Amino acid sequence: MALALLLLSLLLMLLGAGIGSTGWDSVWKAHGDPLAWQIVTDIRLPRTAGAWLAGGLLGLAGAVAQGVFRNPLADPYLLGSASGASLGVALSMAAMGASPFALAGLARLGVTGAAFAGAALAVLLTLVLAQGAHNTMRLLLAGVVVGVVLGATASLVLLMNPDIMQAMQSFMLGSTSFVSWSACALMLGVLLLSCGVAWSLSRVLDGLALGEATAHSLGLPLAPLRMVLILLLALATGTAVAQTGLIAFVGLAAPHLVRSLVQALHRWLLVLSAAMGAVLLLGADLLARWLIAPQELPVGVLTAVLGGSYLLWLMHRRHGLRSGEAA
Repeated sequence: MALALLLLSLLLMLLGAGIGSTGWDSVWKAHGDPLAWQIVTDIRLPRTAGAWLAGGLLGLAGAVAQGVFRNPLADPYLLGSASGASLGVALSMAAMGASPFALAGLARLGVTGAAFAGAALAVLLTLVLAQGAHNTMRLLLAGVVVGVVLGATASLVLLMNPDIMQAMQSFMLGSTSFVSWSACALMLGVLLLSCGVAWSLSRVLDGLALGEATAHSLGLPLAPLRMVLILLLALATGTAVAQTGLIAFVGLAAPHLVRSLVQALHRWLLVLSAAMGAVLLLGADLLARWLIAPQELPVGVLTAVLGGSYLLWLMHRRHGLRSGEAA
């Protein structure tokens, strides 16, 4: 399965170089036309690689979240990171017209930095309200509360600054249009770090899957290791959201798809979920560019429609199987 996902990723990346407003003409003319070369190397390729890397981060974060909370419906935004990122972006955009001092600060921080800071702050606030990571139910409730409060605050900022609503739209709907090579390098570094740490802690997730009592009997220090996994989840999610905005269902659907195809321990589930998330988001991004070309759809809308349809089908299929067993 890992080989199949790798080959599919390479195929989609090749397609990504040729899908755009000018089609494959830019690819054929790239060697002799500086403008075509710039379109391919500075716009399409970093966007394609960025979609793959952001999908990998969200897929990995989704697998970690579902393992930590022992809930197949957990997603990377469960701890309020999406609302925190939205608030950070809204505040940064509102500050653009506030004063020259605010503009100078924004130039240093950047909108992507504000999104990451907002997501990290939301997760830290959730941890403070839940008094640590030892109580899973309290952590979930704290995440819901923080998400609602920060989301309402972001909406209030938008109402007070209606001129930023259109600029906020691309972030809220998700977009890979503004991903650069430097952003790809950042996401690649975080993805490699996150995969390495998650791989080393996969035994903890295997123990949690058997129940906390069983995990304790294996001698695992659950509280500190769960905290590390939650911080890892926040890092992966915040990095992806900061670069591509709010993209729904990738982190939720990727682990489900992997589990439906193979049965594996978390050591392989984490890596395969990252690869599956990368393929899902890259495929959705190519569809978003191609469906109504030369215009394009927000990729977050497309992932929400496709991911929601998949989960509805999955629920219907499981209900049908249970009804058949009961009969």
